[in-house]
Amino acid sequence: MWRLGVVAVREVVLSVVASVIAGSAVWLFQRLLHYRRMARKRAFFGVAPGANCVLVSPRHFSSPQADSVHRRDMAALVELATIVNDCGGRTEVVAEDAGQHGLGRLTEFCIGSPAANARTAAHLRAIIPSVRFESDDGPGGTALAIEVGATAYPASSSLAEYAVLAKTHVPDTANPVFILAGQTARANLAAARLLASRYRSLLKAHGASGRFCLVLKIVEPLAFGPDFVEIVADATAEAFQASPPPPGRTESAEPDRQPQDHRAE
Repeated sequence: MWRLGVVAVREVVLSVVASVIAGSAVWLFQRLLHYRRMARKRAFFGVAPGANCVLVSPRHFSSPQADSVHRRDMAALVELATIVNDCGGRTEVVAEDAGQHGLGRLTEFCIGSPAANARTAAHLRAIIPSVRFESDDGPGGTALAIEVGATAYPASSSLAEYAVLAKTHVPDTANPVFILAGQTARANLAAARLLASRYRSLLKAHGASGRFCLVLKIVEPLAFGPDFVEIVADATAEAFQASPPPPGRTESAEPDRQPQDHRAE
């Protein structure tokens, strides 16, 4: 009887020890997996623990106040600041006309079309010269069509809006520049949300240090807001080319295009 009791106690102890070992192994595996994922995320966004990053905010396109920011652009800033915070970095938000703050010295997220963000306009001229925003309703118009190489994406309508999401590195620097340039503030927010939610697929497709330029389509923006987003073109091959687009562009067909501007939506 005594011997049976000893055997039972031994089995209990072995079971407890095995459970502790198995639990510790699972915990260690999960920690290693989390560390690996976080390391890849930090490498993709160029954010090291304790590093400073700059977020360049656009002005409110239709507001008479020079320092006004659209509420959806504020939401986009929050999305990007959350990315930086998750990576252990620190954010500095600056206005689009805040003056020089270098290029490639810090990881940068630049939000807004060139019509609302002078910094974006400079990036388009210097980094992705084959991407252009053109007024689609005459001189002084506010509806912006996006042109990438020889392909045009029409100005905002009730059925679709477009945005450019690009990442590149300045030569001889380790810090990337992200450009989120939409036809509307809603499109800017859609680009920020896609970057936050689908960075793993972008990392898989382009690598941690690879550059890319994507054209995003916001489907039925008046009904779904910035939540229904598709990647309609990977324009990486042509966006960074300095050569002018070939004559006779092609146009992305969108039915029922409406001329009115929806930036204030």
